[in-house]
Amino acid sequence: MATANTRGLARLMMAPSVGLLFIWMIVPLAMTLWFSFQNYNLLNPGNVSWTGLFNYRFFYTDPAFFQSIWNTLVIVGGTLIITVLGGVAIALLLDQPMWGQGIVRIMIISPFFVMPPVAALVWKNMIMHPGYGVLADINRALGFQPVDWFAQYPLLAIVIIVSWQWLPFATLILLTALQSLDGEQKEAAEMDGANFLNRFIYLTLPHLARAITVVILIETIFLLGVYAEILVTTNGGPGYASTNLAFLIYRTALLGYDVGGASAGGIIAVILANIVAIFLMRAVGKNLDK
Repeated sequence: MATANTRGLARLMMAPSVGLLFIWMIVPLAMTLWFSFQNYNLLNPGNVSWTGLFNYRFFYTDPAFFQSIWNTLVIVGGTLIITVLGGVAIALLLDQPMWGQGIVRIMIISPFFVMPPVAALVWKNMIMHPGYGVLADINRALGFQPVDWFAQYPLLAIVIIVSWQWLPFATLILLTALQSLDGEQKEAAEMDGANFLNRFIYLTLPHLARAITVVILIETIFLLGVYAEILVTTNGGPGYASTNLAFLIYRTALLGYDVGGASAGGIIAVILANIVAIFLMRAVGKNLDK
């Protein structure tokens, strides 16, 4: 009886916060769903009419739609590959004893605290600029022509910028998991004659499996909404070469003033994000059950 009363009291105390969170999520989603069936243009806000599935058909037939889906997948996939592989490598290095280890760790993690627009401006004007960027100076010093990254390789440039921001996060999570590895297991493997590669494949990597799945899950959720880096650097161009789904919705709403079409795009983005999240959660769940 005491346990039942305790559980009831706990649920009662949690109810206000759960209710507030529910309202916080459901109300915007319901309004977005409602506007997705409306002909609502910001240039003529007084003339709102019901259009049914027209906005969805219009958004679906937009030439940029499938290009934006592909670009979104490339940004997410490319960033995950770089951050996971780079995070594992850097975590292995930081796990070794070295002089000034604390300072090095702070320097490695610091890019994660830089705001996305600021990071994009730094990369655009100081590193990747074809005239006076660092990479352009390196190319000239080596006898090569500077590369206009945002005109020639816009999607790759976005992936590099976003990866630079999220690499510290992956490194921090993986380093924490790596430091929880039992030292006696390492010593036993060394005494059995296992070299570094064998210890990494059969001991370290399985131990990092859960941390890697968590990194992939969290990063994917946020990478699906990458927006500021594209706005600051390429503005979705050239053409639609670097337009992802989030930026396409922004372009439809605030540049095309089409709230109805942008709302339909938002609902499509929510559905796609939930599909990805379900697959990732199942993958994480299977991994954690092992």
